[in-house]
Amino acid sequence: MNENDPEFTREILRKVRQIEIRSNRLVSEVFAGSYHSAFKGQGIDFEEVREYQPGDEVRSIDWNVTAKTGIPFVKQYREERELTILLIVDISPSTSYGSVHHSKREKLAELAALLAFSANRNGDKVGLLLVSDQIELYLPPTKGQKHVLRILREVLFRPAEGKSTNLSEGVRIANQVMKRRAVVFLLSDFIIPEHGSEEESNTKIFLDQMASTRRKHDLICARVYDPVERELPAVGLVEMEDPESGEKFTIDTSDQNTQSQYKNSFTEKEEEFSRDLKKRGIDAFVFDNQSDFSKELYTFFKMREKRRR
Repeated sequence: MNENDPEFTREILRKVRQIEIRSNRLVSEVFAGSYHSAFKGQGIDFEEVREYQPGDEVRSIDWNVTAKTGIPFVKQYREERELTILLIVDISPSTSYGSVHHSKREKLAELAALLAFSANRNGDKVGLLLVSDQIELYLPPTKGQKHVLRILREVLFRPAEGKSTNLSEGVRIANQVMKRRAVVFLLSDFIIPEHGSEEESNTKIFLDQMASTRRKHDLICARVYDPVERELPAVGLVEMEDPESGEKFTIDTSDQNTQSQYKNSFTEKEEEFSRDLKKRGIDAFVFDNQSDFSKELYTFFKMREKRRR
């Protein structure tokens, strides 16, 4: 569909509005207090009070103000008001894949929207860095509903010029542009093409860059996958094409050995990647592009909240 086509414009507006409504509902009903508790440290300087939101810690309630007004209020501190969020979102060709209803990129956009609307509701700045095998776009962190909606539009619809994936470059640039400590979310399928030796592999370079970033920022990885990438459906001979290299090959999906090898390979890589992140002190959240991730994300927020107490 042509970008200048009115139908294309209507489709953009429809999808943005659809995700905006859902994200705002989740922020209001589910994630408001959880986001606040999971990422905001309690600073030293008291700033003001605000109305209690579901999920806020009971110990932060200002009982004097609550008694006077009859409405629960919580104390807010200076550090809470200065939080900066940076969303690094992978829009490389592999994220365009979706076996059923939604592409991986669409799900990454939903997650980015939820995080951005949560930040906006709490008065935080949020920025965007789109990456493929190059930097596609950088929007400096700022506040406001219009800015959040632009973030959503760019993640959903900005054409990627790059043909492969280089997450290391995105993380490296994030270190350059974010001078002060921030909460950095890296949203990707983490399909990293490999070249060279194990010692100089793209994955190792990426993990080393991540470790460096973790020392400066609160770094969180959100990994999306399609169910077909985890478990191959038995549909006979299938010609496949690597979305980034363009390489084509044929496999027999009905062969049990092929299915077993495929599933084991995915599981091994997933477990190894999780171990590598854990060793570097990096939190990770994993979800698939065909289901509702809100329950898993809520659990993830609560895990971080519990650990910070």
